[in-house]
Amino acid sequence: MNALETLAATIQSRKDADPDSSWTARLLANGPEKCAEKFGEEAIEAIIGAVKGDRERLTSEAADVLYHLLVMLAARDVTLADVLDELASREGTSGLDEKAARNG
Repeated sequence: MNALETLAATIQSRKDADPDSSWTARLLANGPEKCAEKFGEEAIEAIIGAVKGDRERLTSEAADVLYHLLVMLAARDVTLADVLDELASREGTSGLDEKAARNG
């Protein structure tokens, strides 16, 4: 199991935890909309790091983005495996072709 899979499993295990004992449980208890809002905030912070060319900040914020993405997915009962399956289904397809298929 890699670090992302371990993190996703930890997040899943916290879905029914006491919000007073876990930051993840607290986020999830606030509902999917709040999880999405927090993901958006972290994404913006990563963008700022990228635009400023701050490699250290970008790395740190990217880790936060991945965490909050997994929390947001868990809030809507979408698993990392679901996302990986979707990516696998796109393998071998040009990004331009895949985008055209979604817009067509």
